[in-house]
Amino acid sequence: MSEESDQNLNPNEEHKHTITPINGLYENWFLDYASYVILDRAVPHIHDGLKPVQRRIMHSLKEMDDGRFNKAANVIGNTMKYHPHGDASIGDAMVQIGQKDLLIDMQGNWGDPVTGDSAAAPRYIEARLSKFANEVVFNADTTVWQLSYDGRNNEPVTLPVKFPLLLAQGAEGIAVGLATKVMPHNFIELLDASIEALKGVRPNILPDFFTGGMADFTNYNEGQRGGRIRVRAKITEKDKKTLVITEVPFSTTTGSVIDSILSANDKGKIKIKKIEDNTAANVEIVVHLAPGISPDVTIDALYAFTACEVSISPNTCIIQDDKPHFLSVNDILIENTKHTKSLLKKELEIRLHELQEKIFFSSLLKIFIQEGMYKNPEYENSSNFDTVVEVLHLLFEPFKPSLYREILPEDFKKLIDKPMSSITRFDVKKADEQMKNLEDEIKVVKNHLKHLTDYAIAWFQRLKDKYGKGRERKTEIRLFDRVEASKVALANVKLYMNREDGFIGSGLRKDEFVADCSDIDEIIVFREDGKCIITKVADKTFVGKGIIHAQVFKKNDERTIYNLIYKDGASGTSYIKRFAVVGVTRDKEYDLTKGSKGSKILYFTANPNGEAEIINVALKPHSKLRKLQFDQDFAEVAIKGRGSQGNIISKYPVKKITLKSKGVSTLSGLKIWYDDLLKRLNVDGRGKYLGEFDGDDRILQVHKDGYYELSSFELSNHFDDGLILIQKFDPEKVFAAVHFEGKAQNYFIKRFVFELQSIGRKTIFISEEPKSRLLYLTANPASKVIVDVLKGKTQIPETLELTLSELIDVKGLKANGNRLSPHDVQKVVLEEPEAAIEESEEQESGGADNSIDENIDTEREAVTAESVAEEIKTVKSEEEIIETIPAPAVEPAKTKQVVEDDKPIAKKPVETLKPELVKKEQPQAAEKPVEEKPAKKVDFEITNPDDIDIDDKGQLGLF
Repeated sequence: MSEESDQNLNPNEEHKHTITPINGLYENWFLDYASYVILDRAVPHIHDGLKPVQRRIMHSLKEMDDGRFNKAANVIGNTMKYHPHGDASIGDAMVQIGQKDLLIDMQGNWGDPVTGDSAAAPRYIEARLSKFANEVVFNADTTVWQLSYDGRNNEPVTLPVKFPLLLAQGAEGIAVGLATKVMPHNFIELLDASIEALKGVRPNILPDFFTGGMADFTNYNEGQRGGRIRVRAKITEKDKKTLVITEVPFSTTTGSVIDSILSANDKGKIKIKKIEDNTAANVEIVVHLAPGISPDVTIDALYAFTACEVSISPNTCIIQDDKPHFLSVNDILIENTKHTKSLLKKELEIRLHELQEKIFFSSLLKIFIQEGMYKNPEYENSSNFDTVVEVLHLLFEPFKPSLYREILPEDFKKLIDKPMSSITRFDVKKADEQMKNLEDEIKVVKNHLKHLTDYAIAWFQRLKDKYGKGRERKTEIRLFDRVEASKVALANVKLYMNREDGFIGSGLRKDEFVADCSDIDEIIVFREDGKCIITKVADKTFVGKGIIHAQVFKKNDERTIYNLIYKDGASGTSYIKRFAVVGVTRDKEYDLTKGSKGSKILYFTANPNGEAEIINVALKPHSKLRKLQFDQDFAEVAIKGRGSQGNIISKYPVKKITLKSKGVSTLSGLKIWYDDLLKRLNVDGRGKYLGEFDGDDRILQVHKDGYYELSSFELSNHFDDGLILIQKFDPEKVFAAVHFEGKAQNYFIKRFVFELQSIGRKTIFISEEPKSRLLYLTANPASKVIVDVLKGKTQIPETLELTLSELIDVKGLKANGNRLSPHDVQKVVLEEPEAAIEESEEQESGGADNSIDENIDTEREAVTAESVAEEIKTVKSEEEIIETIPAPAVEPAKTKQVVEDDKPIAKKPVETLKPELVKKEQPQAAEKPVEEKPAKKVDFEITNPDDIDIDDKGQLGLF
């Protein structure tokens, strides 16, 4: 029937149903579903840090808690009364809570998130609430309840958690239209930050991952959207052929890390021999390197191409006031702290009310019995409850002003219900004592309420003291340098070129071999017409005919210098130039000539270290020329930009150019710095300046365990955390070391030089006996030690002042040296003269080492051998030397620091110095003698060996 006829049949009847378009239904249903997923499934609540399923599991565990373990299957079954989903989702959520090792005590195989092993079936594992959870998470009196999904049970809206649980455990979930990813933070640091927040200091917390590793939180952005965390595995170099991974990044497993390493090896990014997974209680992945592969470069390659480094994007989305909010972790902590404070206030108010009620009823009972109201005829003869209430109201009327609240009928009922036997045995003295105790407790509770902030601070401190042991930070906070994949990629591709046809690539195997490179490298090509181009490695690429040079391109390389002579096509003049190619655009041609048509390169060399050769230029015969040949030294040509015109070498036609002699580098040594934060070398001026390096120069590394090694100055080198000294190696530099010898159980002093040895070899320079340890190391020849000893059987205290250079001559590296004292050493104080240091010589301190023994005190003072030499008056002759020697009867012969060519030489007693070893003339020192400055003493004790550092002058000290 049509709509028109229907209206005719019922002209006065209105439509009873509203028509809703189907797209409107979809919109409403989708919003309802999205709201449900966000609020009831995926996103945690800010107050208790739990998702609904986690909250229901915790409530179920509390409901079943009797102190004993319960089968996980039983807990899951009980939780299903509250959670309208399957048992599998509840079981998975329960395992995740248990693996965070905070709220649940576990028994059985609960899996391992580090290895990725799953937990056993719920029927095989057991759980119960931890002591921490029972104390911090639950309180029925302060819990807000709601009906469960079927209306049969009550469940908490949120649990009254008095701790920043959300930030301690972290959370991750995907909802509809949004997601959350809250990083876990350190238990102890959260409590400390909460205390600071109560004191009015804004916290600044950083994540801490249970997997350990190292993390760079530079761009953490307080955990908000847009932030980023770089997390790295901890990789150590066991030897030159073996690397060991002892900690993996958060969000990875040992399995996924191994798979990524094998994948990178298959793709040719790295080259390994084999990999072993020895993980048990601790992570141990052993990577065996292929022969000839650098371990330092491989470590960087593992970070660049495998899951040994991952990037995590946090996104702190939480539920607050029944809505999703995006907050920073510091704001969440402040809110959690305020919520904890409010919960503590509620608990105190509830406790105060309970105490007041106890005193109130005890007072009623005492009056009821002492005044004999239970014997009152009217009370005894009362026939119903209402009459009893009226009678008791009249009897209690004189006592009502002393009571803290009005008496209710329920109170009288409790009195009436008291059995006569308890009334007759009522002890007034005992009742007064109980009420006195209750009153004292009320005073305490009121004091806590009055000083609520202090009470909350004490609460967090008590949690830290009680549960903080063993929960120290696991993730090391570090700054990472950016690993450039092109610098660490394995040279797994062979590059070839066809000069005549102008092709270059890895697929031209029949043509001329250029170099080994990686598939992500870029290639720089120079052509005869004076053009250069940079292109990416490919199977076959056309770069232009007439190739004269091709090589792997190093970006921002200022040390590779190109020497070039070209003929200008327009004028016929030949030009010479030297230049570097630094910043370029890929696949863009650059003209190295003046740009005239017909220009041509006559001579070209590429020099990796700025070498400048000497060439012979032969000119074509010309009537105006008398000399047809001349030599040209490229060292006389200044290094300019790539686009410079160059200098005119000849206006006449060049016949031939030949190499006369190979050149040497015209560049200064490479200036190297050591960044202690990154533990890496750099040329950017970051950290401690080590000096200029060139050729076979080496870097000296000294470890706090008493060994040293030499390394090259490659920027890819890695350095250990236990490093206490790093400087340019000088084989003539004399060091003095105080060390404890484990076998003799005594302190020794030795003077020695670090010997030249192969790179990477670790050599012990103290005793290898157990319990031997390095206490003090210095390169300052003027150093003294003040030693407190106990002498004789009576243990008489005495202080000795010893000059290190006088105690012992320079001996071999392996020598133990001389005993510091034959008596019991109690304390050692380092004393050094204050010396003025030239501004140009001042460098940033690079660390120090000092006493690791609690009874050994030392002082850090950056004094060089050269600065000490400046304080010693210039010695011009052997006669003057003899005049400076004090009389033997007064004092034993001293030593002098002798300088030759601005370098310290071995120190000997002044009497034994040969005249030819003495520097003959130092006019400045003679004209301007340096004033003697008093020695400075520092007396302190060292309790933490990690606080040891050495500056760039070789002097150990403390941070």
